[in-house]
Amino acid sequence: MVSHFASWGKSLTPRKSLSYDARPMHDRDPRRLLCLVGWVWVPLLWGVGASPACADGFRNPFQGSAAIGQGNAFAAQADDPTAVFYNPAAMTRLRGIQHAVGVQFVSPHTRFTSPSGAQTTNDLGGPVGWPPPGQLYLTANLERSGLPVLRDLSLGLGLLSLYGFGNKYPERAPFSSTSYQGSLPLLDIKPTVAYRVSDRLSLGLGADIFTFASFIGEGQTESLSISSGAGGIPAGSRVELNGKGTTAGLNASVLYTLMGTADRPRVNLAGVWRSQAVLPVRGQLLVDGGPVADASAKFLLPEVWTLGLAVWPLRDVDRAWKVEVDVDYTRWRSVRNADVALSTGAVITNPQQWNNSVSIAAGTEYKWLRLPDHEAWQLALRAGYNRSHTPIPDANYNPVIPDADVHVWSVGLGLFCQQGGRFLGLVDCGGAGGGWLTRKAIGLDLAYQLLLFEPRTVTGHPNPGVNGTYRTTTNAGSLTLRINF
Repeated sequence: MVSHFASWGKSLTPRKSLSYDARPMHDRDPRRLLCLVGWVWVPLLWGVGASPACADGFRNPFQGSAAIGQGNAFAAQADDPTAVFYNPAAMTRLRGIQHAVGVQFVSPHTRFTSPSGAQTTNDLGGPVGWPPPGQLYLTANLERSGLPVLRDLSLGLGLLSLYGFGNKYPERAPFSSTSYQGSLPLLDIKPTVAYRVSDRLSLGLGADIFTFASFIGEGQTESLSISSGAGGIPAGSRVELNGKGTTAGLNASVLYTLMGTADRPRVNLAGVWRSQAVLPVRGQLLVDGGPVADASAKFLLPEVWTLGLAVWPLRDVDRAWKVEVDVDYTRWRSVRNADVALSTGAVITNPQQWNNSVSIAAGTEYKWLRLPDHEAWQLALRAGYNRSHTPIPDANYNPVIPDADVHVWSVGLGLFCQQGGRFLGLVDCGGAGGGWLTRKAIGLDLAYQLLLFEPRTVTGHPNPGVNGTYRTTTNAGSLTLRINF
């Protein structure tokens, strides 16, 4: 994700030098604050916070290990609790109560080379970004409730980090006056409901509640930069912009079995729509830790359409082989501006030039439903490929999120055991009895991703320090634990 105040350099630079004003916020000249904020607020809103795990702006659509292992081609399968994200309509195909918790360990490496040949790399302070993206899902099929009116209804809840964690460069990076560190630990709370219209057709409807929580990162979005001396801020000062807010959006989905049955489909067709949402962000601008102004803006989260087609060339009581292709269309073109309102009453307008983007995912899963001599166990092998194009032009580029066209290669492994098996030799996978809270099965999904970003050479950026070539490679590991009741 990209856009920054450096793009306003000429229009905001005052005619004469301004010295930093240490007076209280309400006593300061609004023109000074206008120039001051102009260099740092957009990095907060449009230039920070997403894990560089994909080239789809600042979205992180990888939200479950079974899906990740298949290149994220999962909307038409979605046969575990991560259906809350990938396709809520598929929750009607999940029996009983199912729970999943997952985490991704992401290690992005970006090397920047300036036109003069100087180089710098990002530094996460460890082998992976922290806090790592994570998810929690819970689904409940009400078929066993005993109430006929509820038998076709399923409920779900998801907690996930849809917009990544953060990134960091050395403070002396050539582009540090735009941004050298940022994070957007935004939490997505997803209450969902699904209804089985017929044996072949299911519909889903849910909400996306976007907010910040103290247990994720700093509990707010943050952007840090080093003053170049513009706007009267002493050169070399550390400038921070932080903020938080809450908003909501909607999602709707469909899953239709063209061939086969709901329990054993041969061809599935899926569609998912996620609405646009506008997140109001309110926070403070600080210089060397001291507050300078209150500021607010609106942070647009884009509308997304997903279509998926899954085919099972092989399916019997012992094995299942699936091939799926999904297409994501994200309406980034709706990102047209990043206006900022200051506590002084001044308003800064900042036009954007984003483009809509398309991501294509192809994946496969080969599953042994009954292992020889271990009939309580299932084993799944997965592989996938995802191709995404960046929606961000050079004029809005921000090095904290080195977005570029990317090729994503994935592999995965799934282990699933039911009554009669012992998980890792320690815990019975399933217990006796038919109660709602009797454990029926345990599953563990593992995945690995290699994200090869195409080298991107940025030219003509309003901040010359951003111009240069960015080469990014990301390694990511994912783990999801499932428990069925």
